[in-house]
Amino acid sequence: MRRFSLVVLLALVATALAIPANAAAARLTAAFTLNGNQGKFVVTNPGTTAITNWSLEFDLPSGVSVSSPQNATINQSGTHFRLVPAFYIANIRAGGSTEPYSPTFTLSSAVQPTNCTINGANCDGSGDDPPPPAPLSATYSASGSRGTYVVSNNSTTTLSGWSITFDLPSGVTASNAENATLTQNGTQVILSPVHYNTSVGAGRTTDPYSPSFTLSSASATPANCRVNDVRCDGRPDTPPGAPGNLRSPVKTTKTVSLAWDASTGGSLPVVAYQIFQGSTLALEVSGTSGTVTGLTPNTAYSFTVKAKDRKGTLSPASAALSVTTSNPSDDTTAPSVPANVRTTATGPGEISLAWNASTDNSGIAGYDVYNGSALALSVLGTTATVSGLSPSTEYTFTVKARDLYDNVSAASAPLKAKTSDIVGSGYARVGYFVQWGIYGRQYFVKNLDSTGAAAKLTHINYAFANIDPQNLTCLQGVTKGTTQNPQDPNQGDGAGDAEADYGRPMSAAQSVDGKADTGWEPLRGNFNQLKKLKAKYPNLKVLISLGGWTYSKYFSDVAATDAARKKFVSSCIDVYIKGNLPTYNAAGGPGSAAGIFDGIDLDWEWPGAEGHAGNHVGANDKANNTLLIAEFRKQLDELTKTTGKRYQLTAFTPADPAKIEAGWDLPEVAKSLDIFNVQGYDFHGAGSDNSWEPNRTGHQGNLYADADDPYNFHFSVENAVNVYLQAGVNPRKITIGLAYYGRGWQGVAEGGKSGEWQSATGAAPGQFQEEAGTRGYSNLLASVPNCTVKHDEVAVATYCYTGNGGQWWTFDDVWAIQKKSAWLRSKNLLGAMIWEMSGDPGTLTTALDAALK
Repeated sequence: MRRFSLVVLLALVATALAIPANAAAARLTAAFTLNGNQGKFVVTNPGTTAITNWSLEFDLPSGVSVSSPQNATINQSGTHFRLVPAFYIANIRAGGSTEPYSPTFTLSSAVQPTNCTINGANCDGSGDDPPPPAPLSATYSASGSRGTYVVSNNSTTTLSGWSITFDLPSGVTASNAENATLTQNGTQVILSPVHYNTSVGAGRTTDPYSPSFTLSSASATPANCRVNDVRCDGRPDTPPGAPGNLRSPVKTTKTVSLAWDASTGGSLPVVAYQIFQGSTLALEVSGTSGTVTGLTPNTAYSFTVKAKDRKGTLSPASAALSVTTSNPSDDTTAPSVPANVRTTATGPGEISLAWNASTDNSGIAGYDVYNGSALALSVLGTTATVSGLSPSTEYTFTVKARDLYDNVSAASAPLKAKTSDIVGSGYARVGYFVQWGIYGRQYFVKNLDSTGAAAKLTHINYAFANIDPQNLTCLQGVTKGTTQNPQDPNQGDGAGDAEADYGRPMSAAQSVDGKADTGWEPLRGNFNQLKKLKAKYPNLKVLISLGGWTYSKYFSDVAATDAARKKFVSSCIDVYIKGNLPTYNAAGGPGSAAGIFDGIDLDWEWPGAEGHAGNHVGANDKANNTLLIAEFRKQLDELTKTTGKRYQLTAFTPADPAKIEAGWDLPEVAKSLDIFNVQGYDFHGAGSDNSWEPNRTGHQGNLYADADDPYNFHFSVENAVNVYLQAGVNPRKITIGLAYYGRGWQGVAEGGKSGEWQSATGAAPGQFQEEAGTRGYSNLLASVPNCTVKHDEVAVATYCYTGNGGQWWTFDDVWAIQKKSAWLRSKNLLGAMIWEMSGDPGTLTTALDAALK
């Protein structure tokens, strides 16, 4: 869009502004006056009809600021300013002006604005008419900390469907929305209409039901406002301005370091800069500096830089800069070795280093930091943070100095440094929350709070997300499963429950904060309740679990090739971490679930081995499982570079050594995973269809091997964990599984230790008809009469028996949890994992929490 210099008035008192002959008759004009440091814009409507919803933009010299606006709000972006009138002067009658309530403000220096435009046209009325207004526009006003957007329909027909996005300063939050639903992800906020104001009549506005909200800082002002991805004032987007002052602070024989001044003037925030070597894109960076490598010594190059905004629009190129790389023959002396390499900070995924500066006859160009034998990063100064590391892991770092002629010093003395644990010095308590628990179990996210569990857990794994059988991507947006038959090989095809996830309205009694859903929110169901739970417990991590027993059918396919892995991982991050849910029953949409999930839990049951009937199994599953996990770690770390937040990656892993050998390269997988949630249950059971071990009882989660166990391999928690420890997995990456449910048999013969390892006639009646042989802990105790609880002190296993020919159940109770907790502490393990939370009335998690303190 063309801009023209503002015609300013030099008089101290405002006078009427003459309208050029070529000005459009109905176009608003604006005249600026300056009285000391006090600026004032008088806006005039020379036309014959009233004009509403106007805004004004102008530029000021670098370093000049605006304060104390009256009758308007003013937003600043670099040297560019946008003035939005107060509501009482937003409408200017035919032949009228903003007087006596014209916008005024104080300038830090007595200067004249330039490039003034009003509604996209020149303030003095000159030049071409601006393009026609966008169908929808939005105007912001504030009263204290309460902000309101009025959406206007500028067309001649009723328009349905709108959303407003805007940015807030870092640390400022928006809440308590009225007449809209509000979603905030970092600094960006999305306002979506409620059902009664989704449509705006021709020439009308959303008043008196305009969306409003409260800002945590009354002085904060929204920026970058867009309605349906068009600027709120209706003007077309403008690209960023060209970066200025391109320069080269450092060059070597093979590298050129560049720096430039930030781009200003565009209608959207700049998210990156592209460095061009001639006409070829050499590098894209997020800041205002970068180093081009791989150049030829003693050679002239030409560089330019372009800014890229949030929509990917590029600015014009900066002025070209010619740089000739150094001649290596001019200096052959290497720098001194960097000394005193030391650790300054550690986290679960990064280690910060510092060292003493090297010396050199020509000057130091930078330093190369090595992680083992691999180059981790190159920096200009004497500090660096190496990211993308794994928790609870020791690394060895060295540093080399480079001079301006690419002479490289010898490596520094090696430094060994260890990343911190994923939960610090305490213990992890990982609880699975099942998607379907809100139905028969009547266990809601609120129950995690009301039972006291949420305050004691470190992680919640939400189970489960499925894989799209056609697209081989993360599946979301379907309604129900395909069959109730647990052995149907197609049971999981296309299955899921978007209704439970984010479509179902929750009543006040089912809601974490006691507030019912209206049914019109873009996020409802379990996801919205998890969001509320995280607001109440900000240290709680929530992960989305992919797969599980029924939904692991297509893991082998998505892991089979590099392209398939990249596609699958990208889709899962897009849906769950970025929160771009498919639209379902007026819920979902872009960013609707952003910020809920802090990472991903992989539940592939099982790579290279049998699992649910019909699961795909490939000869290369073991290697591909390693590559898939590494791809998740890689893409999550890439996202961290944008958001600044580290995302966790965990996995549910088997207790059976045969399944570990078939599908898990433990030392390699440990480089990517934060937690191995080792299966500590289901060692024995009858199964809902009597297809498992229906004819003999057995412990499902014994800590130690039982000498009376008649099976070939004696399953136990200890034996399972030892496989991981012997493979070199750090114990502070291992949790052991606890069962908040029991497995039971009926027709159990008397004998052994009150029914241990005795014959049976099949699975006992379950809590639910389709789940024979299984009951939640609290249901088991309440519903199985005369079941006397006993403890196997040697194997450390809890069971109950109703007597000869009756039922026999195996489960974890407070006693077992205390014993297992003491053992995992003695082994310095990370903590415990729970399947699943609906079985606990609160006593089990309380016992676990007390035992791990």
